[in-house]
Amino acid sequence: MFKKMLVAVDGSKTSLKALDKAIALQKLMPDAEIYILCVFKHHSLFEASLSIERPVELDIPDKVLSDYAKGVVNHAKDLAKDHGATKVRGFVKGGRPSKVIVKFAEDKEADLIVVGTRGTHSDKDGMLLGSVSHRVASHAKCPVLVV
Repeated sequence: MFKKMLVAVDGSKTSLKALDKAIALQKLMPDAEIYILCVFKHHSLFEASLSIERPVELDIPDKVLSDYAKGVVNHAKDLAKDHGATKVRGFVKGGRPSKVIVKFAEDKEADLIVVGTRGTHSDKDGMLLGSVSHRVASHAKCPVLVV
């Protein structure tokens, strides 16, 4: 049924529940691949320069956020493997999460996106769903499972 499942993670409990669902689906479809994606918000040099505290070396927030996102992905991959998942790959991208998730799914020809209802940062835009999951479900060209 599904050959390529994209799971968006941000370290939140709901994103890890989404990962659990993807693992359960993969057990039903052993040939399916799981792509784990963590998206960090891109910051410009201008945004970095607005920081109240000035380090000796200007470390662009993207580097710090990218490193954090890599840790989130590696943790999710380890959890997936510990729970019996096979064919698991991890990715980190910068940008607006909903747009990056949808674009990544298209680029990788994913046939299912699995996301949590709310991530680490939610707002009122999505009402019952978090804003990212709401936007992904609204713009994705493949089915979206919101957990």
